[in-house]
Amino acid sequence: MTTVQQQPPTAVSRSGARPKVIARTGLYAVLAANVAVVTFFFVQAGFASNALIVLGRLTGLYGALLMAFQLLLVARLPWFDRRIGMDRLTSWHRWTGFSVLWMLLAHAVFITFGYAQSADLDPVNQLIDLAETVEGVLRSIVALGIIIMIGVASARFARRKLAYETWHFIHLYTYVAVVLAFTHQVAAGTTFASSETATAYWYVLWGVALASVFVGRLVLPLWRNWRHQLRVTAVVPEADNVVSIYMSGRDLDRMPALAGQFFLWRFLTRDRWWQANPFSLSAAPDGKQLRLTAKAAGDGSAALRHVKVGTRVFAEGPYGAFTAMHRTRPESVLIAGGVGVTPIRALLEEIEGHAVVIYRVATNQDAVLYNELQQLAFDKGAELHLVSGPVTPDKLAPRELLRMVPDIADRDVFLCGPPPMMNAVLGSLRELDVPKPQIHFERFSLAG
Repeated sequence: MTTVQQQPPTAVSRSGARPKVIARTGLYAVLAANVAVVTFFFVQAGFASNALIVLGRLTGLYGALLMAFQLLLVARLPWFDRRIGMDRLTSWHRWTGFSVLWMLLAHAVFITFGYAQSADLDPVNQLIDLAETVEGVLRSIVALGIIIMIGVASARFARRKLAYETWHFIHLYTYVAVVLAFTHQVAAGTTFASSETATAYWYVLWGVALASVFVGRLVLPLWRNWRHQLRVTAVVPEADNVVSIYMSGRDLDRMPALAGQFFLWRFLTRDRWWQANPFSLSAAPDGKQLRLTAKAAGDGSAALRHVKVGTRVFAEGPYGAFTAMHRTRPESVLIAGGVGVTPIRALLEEIEGHAVVIYRVATNQDAVLYNELQQLAFDKGAELHLVSGPVTPDKLAPRELLRMVPDIADRDVFLCGPPPMMNAVLGSLRELDVPKPQIHFERFSLAG
């Protein structure tokens, strides 16, 4: 283990409500308020005589509300993203999606059995009759079929077997389901048409949800790329299987990127323009250039060393909440594993206060960007520990962490690395009673 140590400078502590708590509370409050509004309009519209139909209408309304909320979660709106993080928003989107599936299934079952009970028909014939005679029902059946297909594709057993591009293409049918479900609601929704206020509410709700996706996923990326005009300026091998890409462009001093964030990068060549890969910035943005550093872990990242200088780059982002804005303490611990050092290296460049950096690698030769870390640690008065060796014994076990950072429970901890390493360190931090609000990490995954 190698250590670089300097005397710590004075740091100023932060106070006030945490940005993540504010954003999360805001989302919960918005959802709760809309649940209350939807319930009020449902009661105002009056109840059917059949209890199953009542349940069917209510679950349909809640399903529609959750579908709109689900769109908001993946809109990639910058204010929410940098406070909550794409990984958590994507995870919430995933579970909200399964809730939508069950709500709409319940809606279909309750409505079908309720009307079948009233008409003294069997459920199958009743469903056929509704599809043939009630406007919008057939569209809702198609929408439900699409949602079931997406739900199956998003289940873990299926997700592991699908390439991201395939999964993403299937997921795009969500927007078809949304349109079909909304037109069904317009045509057959009792509550929707119960009053002018209720109708206006649902139009505004869907309008805000769809506009958020349109702005966050299309307008903002197109605008930023038109404005900044990124191009590759250098391709630098850092190791046999690691490469850094340097990019410059226009007005980069006005790009709202922070150290620790990542972009979805598309290199606009004939064979790569359709691939989007998430890579963190490996240096703090300086207003002049951006840099990513990637390990050859797949076909996409392996091909980066062959990207030519001058290649146009389409970058979606910046994304992520793995930034210094979430600090709660004046001093920090930055723990990196493997190529997870890239956002850690960028954070060290930007973060204020005394920092301890722990860099875990299999061998010293695997320590990418280590020379830069040494220089930054020296310049900033930070401690740098290079921890190398086999996986066992665990060199980031609670006792080892406490030896390197005796006051770790009084510091913010920023963690990035391979999932097994991160899980092990999170377990160590729990054993050391490091408060959860002081632990910051992000799992970089497009599909959640």
